[in-house]
Amino acid sequence: MTATATNGSVSTATNGKANGRKWHDKYPHLGKGPLPANVFISEEQFQLERERIFKKVWLNVGRVEQLPKPGDYFVQDIAMCQTSVIVVRSKDGSIHAFHNICSHRGNKVVWNKQGSCQVFTCKFHNWSYALDGRLRYIPDEESFFDLKKDELGLTPVAVEVWEGFIFINVDPQPQESLQDYLGELGTSLHGYPFAEFSATSGSWTTEVKANWKVVKDAFQEIYHVPFLHRRSVPDSFTSKANPYAHALHMQLFPRHARASVFGNADFAPSPVAALAFRYGAFLIRQDFSLSNLPAGVNPLRDKTWTLDLNTIFPCFFVDVSEGSYFTHQFWPVAVDRTLWKSTQYFPRAKTPGQRFSQEYGHVFFRDVILEDGRTFEETQSVLSSGAKKSFVLHDEELLVRHSHHVVEQMIKGQPVDAVFPTTGKEASHA
Repeated sequence: MTATATNGSVSTATNGKANGRKWHDKYPHLGKGPLPANVFISEEQFQLERERIFKKVWLNVGRVEQLPKPGDYFVQDIAMCQTSVIVVRSKDGSIHAFHNICSHRGNKVVWNKQGSCQVFTCKFHNWSYALDGRLRYIPDEESFFDLKKDELGLTPVAVEVWEGFIFINVDPQPQESLQDYLGELGTSLHGYPFAEFSATSGSWTTEVKANWKVVKDAFQEIYHVPFLHRRSVPDSFTSKANPYAHALHMQLFPRHARASVFGNADFAPSPVAALAFRYGAFLIRQDFSLSNLPAGVNPLRDKTWTLDLNTIFPCFFVDVSEGSYFTHQFWPVAVDRTLWKSTQYFPRAKTPGQRFSQEYGHVFFRDVILEDGRTFEETQSVLSSGAKKSFVLHDEELLVRHSHHVVEQMIKGQPVDAVFPTTGKEASHA
C-alpha cells in the first residue's frame, strides 16, 4: 500500500518501511541496539528523571473547560515534582497556578481536589489568599514580627495554555516558553477543534504498580494490537494487507513524536457496535473529510487513516481522530508506581442516538485499554528479577526508542535539539 505525502514524496506505508527503508533508517542517531532493562527499576535513574526532567519541563494538568468562571479551581498533586499545585481562574479571567503551601507554617492550603471560591483560606490558622495569590488576611496580625505581607503570597508556578490545554512548569525560571517547548508538533495541530470536541468528556484514573515508562511505552506502539487486543478489536486496526497494524506514518520531533494509525474501514462490528456507529463512530469510520483536518493531522492524507498518536514529552498523550480525541497522562509516583489518567472527549450530542454512540465509544475504549493495563503490572513484577539485562525493539517501536533517547539525553544534561543538527525538524521520507 502506498500513500502520497503533502510534500509530494511517496511513502510505502503499511509494510513498516518508508520508501523501501525501515522507519529507523530515517533517524540514525537513535541506533538500533537493545534497551537497558535497568531504566525501569533503578531508583537512581528515577531520581535523575525527577530532578532533570519533571522539575524542568512543561506538564499538562488539565483543560480550560475545568475552570469555566472566576474562582473555579482544581488541585494537581504531582509526586514526581514533590509538590501540589492549585490552578485557578482569577477575577480578570486569566489562569494562575500556585504551589499549594501556606506561607505561615507550610500547611497545604487547599485539601479538596476542585471547587469554586473567592479566597483561599488555610484551615490551620486562617491565613487567606486572593485568587491572584496575594496574601489578604492574617488573624491577629499585630502579634507577628516585621511582617512583609507583599512577600508572603502563594508561591507562583509558571502556567501557559495551548489549544485549551493547561500546562505548568515548576521550574522557578523555565528555560523556554510552552510554545517553544511544543515546537512544530504544537503548531501543526492548530485548527483541530479541541474546544468543540471537549464539550463532553469522561475519565478514568488508577494507580498501577509499574514504572511510568512501562506504562507510557505501551501506548507508543501498535505492534501489540493484533495480539493483546485480538478479542476486543480483532480486525479494526489490521487487515489482510496490513496484518501487523503497521503505522501509516511516523514523525519525530526533538522531544515529541507522532504516529498515524491504520484503520480497517471494512471491519465487521458487533450488532450493538453497528447500532452505535449509525450515530457516530469512535475512531474507526469511513465518512471522515480530509479537508476538515489541519495539516498536522493525518499528514499523508491517507484514506485508511483512523487516528494520530501525539506523544508530548514526558508524560502526556493527545491522540486525535475526526470527531473525537482522547488523552493519557502518566504521573510517576515512585520508581514502580504510576498514576494513569485517561480521558475521552466528544462534541456536544444533538440527539439521543449521538449520546448513545458516545457512551458506547467511552465504554468500548475502557475495555480496550484495560487489556493494556494488565500488561503493566505483569511486566514490572518480573523486571527486578535481573533475568533480562536488555530488550530488543521492533522497527514499529520507533517512538519507544525515541522517548528513551530523550530521557537519556536529559538526565545526562545534553541538549535534546542535538539529535536534529540541521533543521530541528523530522528527517524527511525522501
